Amino acid sequence: MRAGLFFGLLALFLVAQQRWPKRRTPMLRAMRWPSNLALALVNAVILALLPFAAITSAVWAQAHGLGLFNRSEWPRWLEVALAWIALDCAIYWQHRLLHEIAWLWPMHRVHHSDVELDTTTGVRFHPFEIVLSMAYKCVVVVALGAPWLAVLFFETALNGLSLFNHANLNLNPKLDRMLRMIIVTPDMHRAHHSVYRVEHDSNYSNAFAWWDRLFGSYTDAPRDGHEAMRIGLEQFREAPEQGVLPLLRQPLR
Repeated sequence: MRAGLFFGLLALFLVAQQRWPKRRTPMLRAMRWPSNLALALVNAVILALLPFAAITSAVWAQAHGLGLFNRSEWPRWLEVALAWIALDCAIYWQHRLLHEIAWLWPMHRVHHSDVELDTTTGVRFHPFEIVLSMAYKCVVVVALGAPWLAVLFFETALNGLSLFNHANLNLNPKLDRMLRMIIVTPDMHRAHHSVYRVEHDSNYSNAFAWWDRLFGSYTDAPRDGHEAMRIGLEQFREAPEQGVLPLLRQPLR
């Protein structure tokens, strides 16, 4: 189900951003897409081979009565909703710490070194980050005693929203303003990929947009405007740096 939804959304946003692009600059697809999608494939294989996963951690915690929600008698729908919100908050802090802790930044830098932004950037992550992220989510899931259904919904939404908020979509400004009161939109997240550090160290939210306002990391728009802004990092901009093997080696440099 998750795989089908993922590929369906990927195809949808690839078509939509071609039809309604926000940035009309060349997207450098031939240079970027093979590497971004190859990283996604590598990460999918690694996740399949890991001896732990967020959903199985939820089932294990429930079987052993571990975590907050497994020790409560709240209605199931309320536990699912609260667990989803708590997990999204945890991912906000994971993302923020990847920027703020020096030894974590090199693995996350692979994501930010994309020189353009579209829905394929939403799957461009280094395997080191993917494994660390899954381990972190497992710890949070067990601590919460999150229901497995909440974890399933959360993991599915995490992937789908990553494709959406990285897409090169030109949303109506009024619609964007309305949406970003609740969820992260492509315009909101695009500022996070600016070459300016003050901007790429902001807008860390994945699903619910309110975390950035709550924790003081919100940027309304890039200073140079969405079409004129430069995306990526000052280093790693040349075509050879965008190959899959250089990206895999990048955190070690």
